Amino acid sequence: MTVTAERFEPGTLVRARGREWVVLPESEPGLLVLRPLGGSDDERAAVLTDLEVVEEATFAYPDPTDAGNASRAGLLRTALRIGFRSTGGPFRSLGGLAVEPRPYQLVPLLMALRQDTVRLLIADDVGIGKTVESGLIAAELLAQGDADGLAVLCSPALAEQWQRELAEKFGIAAELVLPGTVRRLERDLVGAQSVFDRYRHVVVSTDYIKRPELRDQFLRGAPDLVIVDEAHSAVLDESNRGGRSRMLRHELVRRLAARADRHLILVTATPHSGKDAGFRNLVGLLDPRLETVDLDHAEGRELLARHFVQRRRVDIRRFLEDTPFPEDRESTERPYRLTGDYRSLFDDVVTYARQTVRDPIGGQVRQRVRYWSALALLRAMASSPQAAAATLRTRAANADATDADEADALGRAAVLDLPDDETQESVDLVPGADTDADSGSPERRKLLAFARRAEALAAKGDSKLDLLVKEVKALLGDGFNPVVFCRYIDTAEYVAERLTAALGRNFAVGCVTGALPPEERTDRIRELTADLKRRPVLVATDCLSEGVNLQDAFQAVVHYDLAWNPTRHEQREGRVDRFGQRAPKVRAVMIYGTDNRIDEIVLKVLLRKHEQIRRALGVSVPVPDRSDDVLQTIAQELLIAPDAPEQLTIEGLGTESREELHREWESAAQKEKESRTKYAQRGIQPAEVAAELAEIRASLGSPDEVAEFARAGFAALGADVVGKPDGFDTSTGGLPLPLRDAFPAGYPATLALRRELPTPARAAHLDRTDPYVAALARHLLESALDPTVPADQRPARRAGVMRTSAVSKRTTLLLVRFRLHLTLPTRAVDAEPRRLVAEEARLLAFRGAPTAAEWLPDEEVATLLAASPTGNVLPEAATPLLERVIGKLDEVVPHLDGTADRLADALRSSHIRVREAAGQRVRRQITVAAQKPADVLGVYVYLPEATS
Repeated sequence: MTVTAERFEPGTLVRARGREWVVLPESEPGLLVLRPLGGSDDERAAVLTDLEVVEEATFAYPDPTDAGNASRAGLLRTALRIGFRSTGGPFRSLGGLAVEPRPYQLVPLLMALRQDTVRLLIADDVGIGKTVESGLIAAELLAQGDADGLAVLCSPALAEQWQRELAEKFGIAAELVLPGTVRRLERDLVGAQSVFDRYRHVVVSTDYIKRPELRDQFLRGAPDLVIVDEAHSAVLDESNRGGRSRMLRHELVRRLAARADRHLILVTATPHSGKDAGFRNLVGLLDPRLETVDLDHAEGRELLARHFVQRRRVDIRRFLEDTPFPEDRESTERPYRLTGDYRSLFDDVVTYARQTVRDPIGGQVRQRVRYWSALALLRAMASSPQAAAATLRTRAANADATDADEADALGRAAVLDLPDDETQESVDLVPGADTDADSGSPERRKLLAFARRAEALAAKGDSKLDLLVKEVKALLGDGFNPVVFCRYIDTAEYVAERLTAALGRNFAVGCVTGALPPEERTDRIRELTADLKRRPVLVATDCLSEGVNLQDAFQAVVHYDLAWNPTRHEQREGRVDRFGQRAPKVRAVMIYGTDNRIDEIVLKVLLRKHEQIRRALGVSVPVPDRSDDVLQTIAQELLIAPDAPEQLTIEGLGTESREELHREWESAAQKEKESRTKYAQRGIQPAEVAAELAEIRASLGSPDEVAEFARAGFAALGADVVGKPDGFDTSTGGLPLPLRDAFPAGYPATLALRRELPTPARAAHLDRTDPYVAALARHLLESALDPTVPADQRPARRAGVMRTSAVSKRTTLLLVRFRLHLTLPTRAVDAEPRRLVAEEARLLAFRGAPTAAEWLPDEEVATLLAASPTGNVLPEAATPLLERVIGKLDEVVPHLDGTADRLADALRSSHIRVREAAGQRVRRQITVAAQKPADVLGVYVYLPEATS
């Protein structure tokens, strides 16, 4: 017998292909779109009703003869909750996430759901979790069908981390669009398709796609949801710092924002930085009115508050519940002095550098080239003998410049730590100091002689390295695992080699630099931290100063080389000082030379001022753009001063420009303080978030429940389960074949499941979306509902009887599944409302017989769940009792119908609550109706203790 789709309304339960399905709203005549009961949208199937048998299914009450004990009944309840992947509530995606958001991280999501088209600037402090916040919004828009695809624009160094975070935490599989991946992606294109037509979700290098010939292709195929990471790098202001590169980024994002129906999420930790023009340019991408509206008036602030969220740690540390941030960052400075041959070489190199800078031969262009080469030499010499030797042997990056501007631009990019550095992937290469094309020239011979002297120093005393070894040992002794940041690859490799020898076999030293591809960097860190027998020490360059989070295994940062931009220092420390760091305190150590001519300039002009402002304000304020000019001015005075370098003092160098920079910086800090007060997000109240979060957590199950469910479930299926301090190990060989078939390919003979993050190598994490846990929940649920499955493979039972001291009168607990039809608003005025079918599970309980049921309030039901059995009920007594109760269950259907209606009303109110804002009318566009009758999945009878 075949049937047509007209017969089945959305939400109807049908049977096809040997299982039960729910009919979805996308069904058409002759075509049914189905989702398995309790399954996710990814498991949907399409059935042509002319070719396959589809029957209306009725959900039978449990079989009274197939009862289990209390623990087996509990397995079914938890399996049902864990098995849900999308709920009917306003947060449909949270059931499928492998991350439990903190309450404050829901604030941007609530703001997003109040907008027809999401336009948000998320500007929380470094380490708060902006990636999670933007990922939550993306996952929800995709789950609700309000977005069809996602593009993340980010730096190439962060692309793989974005891809991994989307996949592991949010279940979003995105393709990387980078210069090295495009050719592979293009092989699967059909006809005139572009990469962006073919792939629904992508992570794209902003600097790759900003080029005009690629930009237009991207704009034609870009999805309706775009996240722009480090959005401040696409902002124009009056300084126009960043040149053509920034202009191209801005043009790309501006044209993306021009499509009014595109969801746009901008992410940055530095939205304002004291420059009103840049801030206006940024928020104007979200709403053009924000470029000119008066933000000192209530109307302007209200408009901005709809689109802008920015919190400091102090704002969220006690937001509803304790948030895991370090309580303090302890910063210390450790000085050293050059000794012996190193000091002699340094003096000779500085003398040479001063001579070359003063040399007028070759005109202005050659002078600028020599100036930057001299500065590169000073910086490399201050870093390490290896970096100095490599720089002395390497041709200067600007050696072939054709004019002074080009020489300065290339020199700046190679020597300074620019905030908008286009050469991020090669930022740790030595800059080069050789400016002479003649390989046999006296200048070349002199540089090579210096290089040989530098190389010889590696085998002699290096006071800087000696100090580092001492500091690392002290940190390890105090329980801190450090990350040592170096400026150059050569320095990092040199430091890692010496630390390995100095620390011995009880410690594992790893080295990660830009010489490794991004994916190998994360692999190297994973291998380093997976060794549970040896404490890790990581040596890295600034290729890890952004994006890669290290807080799970490291608690300290050592700046072996001072960064010449305080923002870079903050980024380094932000790798460990961030959300999820379990240590109450993190440490930062700055190693600097008191006599290397350059460290004290950077320390006194920039780094100490930055720390002073951070501690006073509670937040970092980026150094003004002109700081590079000030550094250059001071360095130039040092290099061309008529007095000997050792007679110069920092107090006498660049005093006027330095004081002007500090005044500008303090002004920016004051503006930042005012902006955080003026633009604080107060539209979302903690109580509002608390209500939504409590409802979500209650419906999905806590991490403790998930861990206990997995342990009990595997044990009930006959696996050998061995408890561990942080979880358990379980054998897989004796598990039912259908369950093993659902495991990931190549599953091990012994599966390690752990609670804490990060999980060790070859271990799985105990969360509801882990593939092993999800497969177990699905197997227990489906086998419990299928009476043809053998009893020994069906540990979760739909019925049970137990005696307990928790009740004084016979009490029946019902596990009920409700199916709900939702109609939600769409953004397009003339579009049909979105229709969804959702499932919700509820536990209901009554005293007495079904014909005279006394229903328990929710708090008493919760108490009943914790009841422990105090006596056995023999099968010959349990079966007749269950037959009497189940035989009369039709008597409670009116109450179940009423509960379904109340649940539908509450669900509608929840959707309205998170969407409604002043002036918005959404009530008439949201409807929720219950499909009746509800499904009674489980019937469990509690009897009072037997009286003697």
